[in-house]
Amino acid sequence: MSGHSKWHSIKHKKAKVDAARGKVFTKLIKELTVAARVGGGDPDMNPRLRAAVNSAKSANMPAKNIDNAIKKGTGDLPGVVYEDVVYEGYGPGGVAVYMDAVTDNKNRTVAEVRFMLSKSGGNLGENGSVAWMFERKGMISVARENNSEDELLELAIESGAEDMETNDDEFVIYTSFEDFNQVRAELEEKNIEIASAEVTMIPKNTVEVTGKDAEKLMKLMEQIDDHDDIQNVYANFDIDDSEMERILGE
Repeated sequence: MSGHSKWHSIKHKKAKVDAARGKVFTKLIKELTVAARVGGGDPDMNPRLRAAVNSAKSANMPAKNIDNAIKKGTGDLPGVVYEDVVYEGYGPGGVAVYMDAVTDNKNRTVAEVRFMLSKSGGNLGENGSVAWMFERKGMISVARENNSEDELLELAIESGAEDMETNDDEFVIYTSFEDFNQVRAELEEKNIEIASAEVTMIPKNTVEVTGKDAEKLMKLMEQIDDHDDIQNVYANFDIDDSEMERILGE
């Protein structure tokens, strides 16, 4: 399994734990607010907001919280002003790390990101230093249970998807950034139950990481993912399944 797919699976396991603690709401509220500020408060006319609303509903966020976050973004309610920021750098083993952040204090956030990277043996880079190593894609996960691989693949391709891979307990469908919402909508129309759907950054090439570097990298990825201002973190690592399981204690 590629490093990206493995990290994707870990993230969703962590998200369930974070949701139980209510931690995930903090990030979702920020994303709802910024999406509404940038593209307007109508999810039907704002794809980013529509995706944020879907994520919030999947996390069982109360409708009132979603509505208030959107109104703060459009200015109908007072609230903190958040900004989109991208951070790029390198982690252990020369792995490229790309981070989407939403913050109300860029100086604080950049200092904390720089510290996390340097503590792990990595470093913060300039804007554009690693972005070229990734492609923005849509990623839709469907449980393997009760779904035929051949039938789902055919349906996905007919809907405009680019590819599909099979993991331990799910099928992962990849789309272009532009076709993401269309493919998702058509799958839902065919009564395909979607476990998760997101726009993500897929590495064009991966770096194999082993031993201590792999351990330090996974610790770094979890620290960055846990940071309240970081919405998403992506990296181009490839860690062998058996080593990943050893590191995570699975």
